Amino acid sequence: MRKENREMKILLLGVGMQGKAALQDLFISPDVTEIIAADFELAALKKWTNRRKYDSKVRCRHVDAANRESIDELMKLKPDVVVDLLPAAYCGVVAESTVEHGIHLVNSLYLRPAVAALAEKALKRGVTILPEFGMDPGIDLVLTGEAIRSFDEISSFISYGAGFPERDAADNPLQYKVTWTFEGVLNSYRRAGRVIRDGQVIDIDDTEMFHPENIHIVDVHDVGTLEAIPNGNALKYAELLGLDVTKLRDLGRYSMRWPGHSALWKKLVDLHLLDDEPIIVDGSPVNKRKFLATALEPYIQYNNDERDVVVVRVDVTGMKNGKEARKVFQIVDRRDLETGLTAMSRTVGFTASIGAQMIGRGDIQKPGVLTPVHDVPYEPFVEELRKRGIEVEEMLNAD
Repeated sequence: MRKENREMKILLLGVGMQGKAALQDLFISPDVTEIIAADFELAALKKWTNRRKYDSKVRCRHVDAANRESIDELMKLKPDVVVDLLPAAYCGVVAESTVEHGIHLVNSLYLRPAVAALAEKALKRGVTILPEFGMDPGIDLVLTGEAIRSFDEISSFISYGAGFPERDAADNPLQYKVTWTFEGVLNSYRRAGRVIRDGQVIDIDDTEMFHPENIHIVDVHDVGTLEAIPNGNALKYAELLGLDVTKLRDLGRYSMRWPGHSALWKKLVDLHLLDDEPIIVDGSPVNKRKFLATALEPYIQYNNDERDVVVVRVDVTGMKNGKEARKVFQIVDRRDLETGLTAMSRTVGFTASIGAQMIGRGDIQKPGVLTPVHDVPYEPFVEELRKRGIEVEEMLNAD
């Protein structure tokens, strides 16, 4: 049941790149009456909110996520929902605090064991925890749930989540610029994968994701031709989706980049520049990935007039009413140059904000640890995205 005409107080933890988008979205929402915005860099946060004229609705607070007491003090302000956009290392302690204080929680991270372990306790306390609610994971999982429900039987499930510069902005040797930490990007470039290809389970070593046999091409309308790169273990989603892997012809999760990106990074991986083992330089240990991220990140930033692109695409083939059909759900979003918010910030931050508001309004009431695949209503969520200029395109029997 939807809760009308009530005050809604939101605690936003972490006001970085994605957090700024969430803060804007919460601020302009008529359903949200108060926002507590908390960040380690309090002075910078206050400067940002003053510049944006958020003062009437936003209270700024300091948070030291490494200190449990700092988090608990914020919970004592009794928000209705917490939006956690802090670094992943703190998601467990934040979730524990919200459950103990009886407060609902949304985050944009893959479900961590520390959060999953709180399922029974959250259920008993009537607390809703909605993890994996950003762009990828997040939007992709809601689209996935709707796609799977559209068929009687599934033979192929492929999903894509990607963020990269527009073609004109891809003007460096990497053809890439950062909308989140480059160290995080490089960590994802050494991720083992698992897919089903032509009915066979294929294990992809963490040094092989850029090998040509693991790359395929996708033509995305209004964007162009892109390379698809394996993104982790897709088989773990088969159980969540209720899919019989023995009946699947193809299964995979992929990121996407401009053509040529994979060939470059294969060379760098082959040269061991992304290895975990540190090297000794002048007697000091150096982590190669951290060094590479630190050295390159300043030179792969967006200019104020450049836009990034986010693509979320779910491509499903199966049987419906005795006939084979294919259905594609797709989002293409770009940076809003007026607000300066990147497409990545919009699709992560806006989505987390939407989740918090849906819980606060009562659109989502189920307690426990939820999944966007099954527990977020598709049509209301898509309508909320549409209000923010993010359109979901549905294509039946797409080429």
